[in-house]
Amino acid sequence: MPSFKVTGGTPLHGSVRIGGAKNASYKLMIASLLASSESRLLNFSRILDVELVAEIISYLGGKVNRAGERAIFIDPSTLSSYTIDKSHGEQGRFSTMFIPPLLAKFGRAEVPVPGGDKIGKRSLDRHWDGLRALGAEVEYKDGMYIARCKKLVGTTYRFAKNSHTGTETLIMAAALAEGTTILENAAEEPEIDDLITFINSMGGRVRRRANRVIEIRGVERLDGAIHKLLPDRNEAVSYACAAIATKGDVIIENARHEHLTAFLDKLDEIGAGYEVGNYGIRFFYKGPLRAADITTSIEPGFMTDWQPLWATLATQCEGESVIHETIMANRFQYVEELKAMGVKIERYNPEVMNPEKVYNFDLKDDQPEYRHAIKIHGAAQLKAGSFTVKDLRHGATLIMAAMIADGTSTISGIEHVDRGYEALDERLRSMGAQIKRD
Repeated sequence: MPSFKVTGGTPLHGSVRIGGAKNASYKLMIASLLASSESRLLNFSRILDVELVAEIISYLGGKVNRAGERAIFIDPSTLSSYTIDKSHGEQGRFSTMFIPPLLAKFGRAEVPVPGGDKIGKRSLDRHWDGLRALGAEVEYKDGMYIARCKKLVGTTYRFAKNSHTGTETLIMAAALAEGTTILENAAEEPEIDDLITFINSMGGRVRRRANRVIEIRGVERLDGAIHKLLPDRNEAVSYACAAIATKGDVIIENARHEHLTAFLDKLDEIGAGYEVGNYGIRFFYKGPLRAADITTSIEPGFMTDWQPLWATLATQCEGESVIHETIMANRFQYVEELKAMGVKIERYNPEVMNPEKVYNFDLKDDQPEYRHAIKIHGAAQLKAGSFTVKDLRHGATLIMAAMIADGTSTISGIEHVDRGYEALDERLRSMGAQIKRD
């Protein structure tokens, strides 16, 4: 199995251009299947999730072609199957998002239970309830979800809790439904707005009508379109945290400050440096860092994807930092590795007045061994070790920790990292990091 060897102690200096957003890329690929003709998608990174979705589309009979390094052309006119086999579907968490276009094309969809990162259960009930409200029948049988419907019909549906992928799934389902659909308590992430822009460019009629309300007027047909993917804000935060934690100075080209407001506010609080320009954002270390507390929350709050990266940065802050995770039930899997590297961390469950309101995950999926907050005591001197990656951000967190540790660390399980970062080792090495792939 491949691994990274990372020797710590070198500040990052230079620049890096971030690619298209992972959390939007494969969803736009799936949404392109709603159309009757070819779409051309631009600014796509070469990451594993994109390649897996391309394989599934080809398996279903669609045509997928790479046009240069950053463009993907998808022609759905040759789709011939409504069934995704388990070997494909279980490799990522996107299998259920194929249901809307397959229902639109065939009136039936069969998809396996999604795989992906094991960071707590991602409730699919919000997807099924919404699809059923639109008129679909959904059942589970032998590891497969089977959906049927001759024609979806518009409705008003309110999400019980925020759901990023649930919102996207229902937008796709309603785009070709009969009549108007109103989604209440819908998610607000910029990646969702990017999906809305793409669907509208294909001839859809989707708009944000009010705070957390989305209106979709169904149309009879969508046609392929050309669309440029928005930049990956999670990738931007990854390089920003690494630059500051290593006491470096890095320009992140293409980063959009309006998508990073909650993160930038916390950098102000800990005393880190950044400058916003027309080129992107420069992130730099400007002196001793102060501890700060964060609570992950739905958009426009501090993203759950950012907190593992922030945890390593917090090890270099003077004082006690608290991280309270409210989106995912089990996203502190990196804690034991940071402890092994010499960081003093305590896991605990904070007292909350109304858990059902505070936590976005379904409380029925909570487990006694999970803890939803940690205290990090800094600043800490980290030491190298050997570690295995459990999920995407866990991997980026360990790599960043290894870059500030004494000695050389071995990090295996890096296929998780390749799911969401294009050539992470090469990009870090271009900025001075001592990292190589074995």
